Amino acid sequence: MLDLSDLENRTIYIVRETYAEFKRPAVLWSTGKDSTTMLWLCRKAFLGKIPFPVIHIDTGYKFRQMYSFRDKIARQWGLELVVARNEEALREGCGPGEGKFECCTRLKTKALRECLEEHGFDALILAIRRDEHGIRAKERYFSPRNENFGWDYRDQPLEMWDQFQGLVAEGTHMRVHPILHWRELDVWEYMKGEGMPINPMYFAHNGQRYRSLGCEPCTLPIESQAASIDEIVEELKITKIAERAGRAQDKERLFTMQKLRALGYM
Repeated sequence: MLDLSDLENRTIYIVRETYAEFKRPAVLWSTGKDSTTMLWLCRKAFLGKIPFPVIHIDTGYKFRQMYSFRDKIARQWGLELVVARNEEALREGCGPGEGKFECCTRLKTKALRECLEEHGFDALILAIRRDEHGIRAKERYFSPRNENFGWDYRDQPLEMWDQFQGLVAEGTHMRVHPILHWRELDVWEYMKGEGMPINPMYFAHNGQRYRSLGCEPCTLPIESQAASIDEIVEELKITKIAERAGRAQDKERLFTMQKLRALGYM
């Protein structure tokens, strides 16, 4: 099993490879623990300053604490923040009431696609992990998306001896997953060791806390007394509950998530 320094070194290597191979990379940030860790590692890779834009997909349904945390950290770290919103869908009243599949496709996937097209990004760094969801276990570190923004999970590039595919055709882009090999427990132990800022929603309040952050109508807290990182780590060592159990379950089903991701969902 890799220790935290090995995990960090491999991730920083992948981030630097991305910056070297692509003309216009960006990193996705939800304000959750994984993507905040990803930003921290990007800063470490480039001596404290992220040299590419940071994208936040704003569905209009995020928790107010997520917006507050986003704005605070963006100021403190001097981020080049790009907020992606599907304004047309929001004007039309798109929301969870339409169904989670339709809502996620329009407010997240389409918003991201329009953002990439507007800014010309050819590589997108994401903070997904193999252990988080079954369909994400099929991913590669460098995962191409076609001209229709789609992912062909049946045709993934080989990755051997740290040799990654870095070429993309016109109108396509690459998804890069530098913490794919991390576990949820690794993320928490790393955040503690680094003294990183953490979204306060993860810590227990009145016997509940959030383990995974998403849109407010589709995300529920879990029963917990864990009010510190040490307590969260101990809780994770014994829990039998899936990490994303608090997310909207119709979206989390394996087939639905696979279909969403095939269309370009994160």
